[in-house]
Amino acid sequence: MMRKPRIYIASPESIRGGKVTDIYFVRAKQILEKTNSSTKRVVAEAHAYSLPNSWEWGVLAGVEELAWLLEGKPVDVYCLDEGTVFRPMEPVAAISGVYSEFGIYESAILGFLRHSTSIATRAARVKVAAGGKPVIFFGIRTIHPAITPMADRAAFIGGCDAVSGVVGADMIEQKPVGTMPHALILVVGDQVSAWKAFDEVMPSDVPRIALCDTFMDERTEAALAVDTLGERLSGVRLDTPSSRRGDMRKIVQEVKWMLRLKGREDVKVLVSGGVGEEEVRKLSDVADGFGVGTSIAFPPSIDFALDIVEVEGKPIAKRGKLPGHKQVYRCPNFHDTITQFNKQLEKCPRCGEEVNPLLKPLIKNGEVVRKLPSAADIRKYTMEQLEKILKLGRLEEPLLG
Repeated sequence: MMRKPRIYIASPESIRGGKVTDIYFVRAKQILEKTNSSTKRVVAEAHAYSLPNSWEWGVLAGVEELAWLLEGKPVDVYCLDEGTVFRPMEPVAAISGVYSEFGIYESAILGFLRHSTSIATRAARVKVAAGGKPVIFFGIRTIHPAITPMADRAAFIGGCDAVSGVVGADMIEQKPVGTMPHALILVVGDQVSAWKAFDEVMPSDVPRIALCDTFMDERTEAALAVDTLGERLSGVRLDTPSSRRGDMRKIVQEVKWMLRLKGREDVKVLVSGGVGEEEVRKLSDVADGFGVGTSIAFPPSIDFALDIVEVEGKPIAKRGKLPGHKQVYRCPNFHDTITQFNKQLEKCPRCGEEVNPLLKPLIKNGEVVRKLPSAADIRKYTMEQLEKILKLGRLEEPLLG
């Protein structure tokens, strides 16, 4: 008998039921339940002691999914606000409770936080590299379709101005953004006919952005798009693959030169097609916007670990980690201080400004006690922090106080 094909995804019920886990957590739970350690209360902290490529900061994402996972479980959770910029060594979340009640969820907890945070952090870095120019996330084709809404949300939270995914955009209450695929031009038969059809069929609120690299060089197709759509043309997109593009900066400059000759300096030039953080940085002064996919969808991993730091009120940790339940305080100058959780800090040791605790209650005895903001509000919060960081320049390492 032939085996029927299936889709390899875990259901929400299996995730919340603790089945999406590593076998050693199952075995640990079984052993603890048969020993006198099954009721011991612990504090476990999620943290990254280093970031990829010596990055100074990351952007936390995945908090809402963490709340979904642990809601109803007999635990307390303190966590940074979603979208908070954090630094190495700083705990981003702390879970308190009987270990045998929540330890089996470690794989899912870290999966939620690591994947979303990695995408959000790369999106933030690309947005910074763009120097204020729009960045659209085009990356859902690069990942499993079941998790595309997560990727769209994390990219948006991190700083992308819009996403192209239809379901992902709907879940974050945004409109999906995109132009047209090469497939449209190839099926219709030529660029001019495809651009005209797009103009005739699409609603008036959809910008007329012509894809200009299908059959001819980009400069020639951009000029042809101006002749075809006239004043209705708002932009051209250059999706030239890396194998064909040559010097992309010169290509953009050529297209802009042609647009000036046509009297259409108002037409925006958008670049996509395999661009990443460094390419965006190099093109930020000549291009008007970017579509970024793989670089954001497949970022370097933010390697969070979930480590026990306290057992039955006693500070303890494995080698290389700081024992004890902790709090992080931050002043307006982005000076951070890591302290013992119960230590009250009012002034920044570096500058004397008032500080506020970053780890706040998310769940109390299984009940979600914090209002969960919209993706748009989280993105606004992220952008405010990034703007402040850019003004401050290099961030100082957190103090241990």
